[in-house]
Amino acid sequence: MNQEAAKCSGADSAAAFQSLMEDRRAIRRFTSESVPEHVIQQCVETAALAPSSCNLQPWSFHVIRSPELLQQLQPVCLNQNAAKAPLIIAVLARPDTWRSACTNVLKFWPEKDVPKGIASFYTGIAPFQYNQGRWGSLGLLKRLLIWWTGIKRPVMRGPNSVAEMKLWAVKSSSLAAQSLMLAFQSHGYGTCPMEGFDEKRLRKLLPIPAKAIPIMLLAVGVPGERAVYNPRLRFPIGQCVTWH
Repeated sequence: MNQEAAKCSGADSAAAFQSLMEDRRAIRRFTSESVPEHVIQQCVETAALAPSSCNLQPWSFHVIRSPELLQQLQPVCLNQNAAKAPLIIAVLARPDTWRSACTNVLKFWPEKDVPKGIASFYTGIAPFQYNQGRWGSLGLLKRLLIWWTGIKRPVMRGPNSVAEMKLWAVKSSSLAAQSLMLAFQSHGYGTCPMEGFDEKRLRKLLPIPAKAIPIMLLAVGVPGERAVYNPRLRFPIGQCVTWH
C-alpha cells in the first residue's frame, strides 16, 4: 500500500470512528426486538480485546436475556426505563482473579514457547505485585518497602492494598465496558450504562462472586420512541485538557 492509499485508509477509519462516537448516546427506551445471539457473542469478544493492566483482563460479564430474569431486574434497577431493554449485561470488575490470570497468560500464550522473560514475570514479579496477603498484611509491608526504595529512585507504587486492587480492576473493566458499548453501536444497537441499581439485591438475583464488583448494568437493544432524553452536553474541552 502506497503512502497516499494509507492516508486515505487512515482518514476513512478516523471518520468512521468519529461517526461511531458521535452517534453513541445513552438510550433510555428500547423496542422489544431481541438482539441476535451471534451479535452478542461478537460484541463480547470485541470487548475482551480491550487493554488491561499487565494483560490480566480482570473483568467478567453476565449476559441476561431470560424474560423472567429481566423482569426481576427492573426493580433492582430502580424501575428506570432503560431497564426494560431486551438485553442487559452486568459488567463486573474482578480484583480476585489476578492469580488465575497469571497462570492463564502462560497457559494460553499464542506461541509454542513462552519467552523466558514473560514466564519469569508472571510467575514472580506479577504475583508479588498483586498479592496483598491475608487482610492486606503483605500490602502494608510492600508500602513500607516502596516508601524506602522510592526515596532513591522512581518506583511503581501500587496496587498495594485491597482498596487499590479494587481500583485497579475497575479501571481495566471500564475500558472493556466502553469497548462493549461501541461494539454494539457498530452493529446498530443502542446502549445505556446504568449505575443506578441496588447492588445488594443484584447479588441476590445473580451468582456474583463475593469479591467481584458490579460496575454497571449495560442495557442493549433497538432504540424506541423518545429514546434519547436530552440534547448532548459536553463541557468546553479547554476545561479538561492541559497542554505542555
